[in-house]
Amino acid sequence: MALDFPVIFLLAANLGSDELLALEEQIPTLTYDINEAQLVLGRISRKERALFELRKLKLATEEVSNTKFDHPRPGGVLDSSTVKVVKLSWFTESIKAGEVLPLDNYVIYEGHKISSTPTPTPKSTPKKPPPPAPSTVLKRPLSDAEEPAVSSRPRSSHGHGGKASENGHRYFKRPALLKQTTSEHDIDLHLPPIPDYLHTTYSCQRPTPVHPPNDRFIDELAKIRTARTLVGDQIGVRAYSSAIATLAAYPYTLSSAQEVTRLPGCGAKIALLFQEFKDTGKLKEADDDEADPRLAVLKQFYDIWGVAETTAREFYNKGWRDLDDVIEYGWEGLTRVQQIGVKYYDEFKLKMPRSEVEAISNVILEHAQEIHPGFQMVIVGGYRRGKTESGDVDVVLSHPDEAATKGFVERLVIGLERDKFITHTLIFSTANSERGQTPVKWKGDEKRGSGFDTLDKALVVWQDPKWTTGEKKNPNPHRRVDIIISPWKTAGCAVLGWTSGTTFQRDLRRYCKKERSLKFDSSGIRSRKDGSWADFERGPDGQPAPDMLTAERRVFAGLGLEWRAPGDRCTR
Repeated sequence: MALDFPVIFLLAANLGSDELLALEEQIPTLTYDINEAQLVLGRISRKERALFELRKLKLATEEVSNTKFDHPRPGGVLDSSTVKVVKLSWFTESIKAGEVLPLDNYVIYEGHKISSTPTPTPKSTPKKPPPPAPSTVLKRPLSDAEEPAVSSRPRSSHGHGGKASENGHRYFKRPALLKQTTSEHDIDLHLPPIPDYLHTTYSCQRPTPVHPPNDRFIDELAKIRTARTLVGDQIGVRAYSSAIATLAAYPYTLSSAQEVTRLPGCGAKIALLFQEFKDTGKLKEADDDEADPRLAVLKQFYDIWGVAETTAREFYNKGWRDLDDVIEYGWEGLTRVQQIGVKYYDEFKLKMPRSEVEAISNVILEHAQEIHPGFQMVIVGGYRRGKTESGDVDVVLSHPDEAATKGFVERLVIGLERDKFITHTLIFSTANSERGQTPVKWKGDEKRGSGFDTLDKALVVWQDPKWTTGEKKNPNPHRRVDIIISPWKTAGCAVLGWTSGTTFQRDLRRYCKKERSLKFDSSGIRSRKDGSWADFERGPDGQPAPDMLTAERRVFAGLGLEWRAPGDRCTR
């Protein structure tokens, strides 16, 4: 029999993604609107943090004093004019006991609701007709050259099969033969040698510049890979990722399809695509993907911050076809993060110049040093790899005094929020501080796909609070900013992990596992044999690194990897 809980809002702070999802499934009275909640449940223990979380959620309250926290009445009824912030242990212990326990000893804070300012919901407009059912959506047209031979067989080991239809089957296209003329045969005899570093399968052992010689061809392949991502073709995604990583590290301009076939991870399929690109300057499959109305809808959903490709397909399968459908038919079912992603969809897609990335980062460092002098910062992500424009700002902060970094992210976010730079906090984690700022433990083979590190961090929405125009409302765009705090002893790992491109990071972890029996994480490196911490960041004299960039170089050396400058880690 289900327990009669009050209406509960669950705080994401200090919860891993898997735990958060599990709890959401367990809470029968869960709401995603803080204004509806009678109880706010969270893994927090201090009143100051409770107030901080309520302020983040824009719920204004006035503290109730000298209150006895009664047992929730039958049906989960509590005073709707107040909200109580309660320890997560109350819920888990109630589940274990098989009854709703009294709230005494669990309530951190209780306040009268002063006003309700939820994330704006859609305007009150006449209800649109229901969206079309998934079955009525136009299916992707097949080209004349394709045969409608339906198959659900697995792909070849290279993963280059046909495109996915809506029902999950694949339409296979008979491959053309790779022809070779006499002149091309002569070219083969004079092709440049393949660099030694391309004979490895690990992109962390290769230099990959931000603008490789074959950039335009790679861009076309990346469009196809995006389409494979959207339809859930994981094998195809890996295959195209491997080919793109090789081509991006190849230092010569390609001249023939035969030259492509020599390269690791490419093969006949990619060679044929290059021949098409050489002849026409584009790829028909990439053009078809961009013209496909279904993929266009999936891409729009996928670009919502907080929506992965699986969720994008779920939205599509519900019959939604644009953001208006998401708002009108699914707003209440969205997570708070997804609601924010929809609200600022257009602004989050805007790129920012390097000067703006630097300005935002300098504000963060100034606030950090005001709280505790001596903090150092490295701007990481695409900025450090040399991109002229960035979609967000990533910074890693650290301090030589380990006591300074413990729990520091909370103080920093509160300060930035007080000065109105942070408008929303999307993800907030103090997992590293909670385990004593030690590198993440090795517990045997980890669950695959859990690549997010365990450093203290705040992923926030940022808006410059100052403007000089005569507008009454702040016209500055909202930006995505990631603030990462690392203890000094593992700052090199943090800078390395948050600087490098996606494929570089993936292959770095794979290299550590396969070649060194180590587990790499941005919060430190552990032995897979005995779980011991592999400290590569101290010098030969046993002293800590003098700065964060020196620590990063020492990690490369400790792993037996040749140093690659940030501009040579531009994998896609």
